[in-house]
Amino acid sequence: METRVLWRLQLLSLLLVLLWGGCAPVDSCNETRMLEMLPRCEKAFADMMHKVDTWKWCNLSEFIVYYDSFTNCTEEESTKVGCYWPNPLAQGLITGIHRQFFSNCTVDRPHWQDPPDEVLIPLIAVPVLLTVAMAGLVVWRSKRTDQLL
Repeated sequence: METRVLWRLQLLSLLLVLLWGGCAPVDSCNETRMLEMLPRCEKAFADMMHKVDTWKWCNLSEFIVYYDSFTNCTEEESTKVGCYWPNPLAQGLITGIHRQFFSNCTVDRPHWQDPPDEVLIPLIAVPVLLTVAMAGLVVWRSKRTDQLL
């Protein structure tokens, strides 16, 4: 009997926690306050980026610490005002930062070409011929097993 009472008390306390503060409220996001706070993150990042030479802006290793600080700032400010992160406002700010600082950074992908025929033909022919030769050797050796024993 005592375990049933204890079990009911635990279930009731769990229900109370879930109803009053166990889950984050969905509609408590104060977007106005977030719009006041997020520009501080943007300004801090811009100030740090202006310390980096502009020709190094496309080199991630030069500013990764600043960018990490910027994303942490946007996350902290969003959660302080009860908003989820990432959210459309924070994403808009991040997109603006990318347009401002990284719009000229393109990924230079190498243009792959086939090697010349003098190289390509042996690279294809040698494995094919070795495969045929090995298969022939296996067949030839399997026919001679009675003579070896």
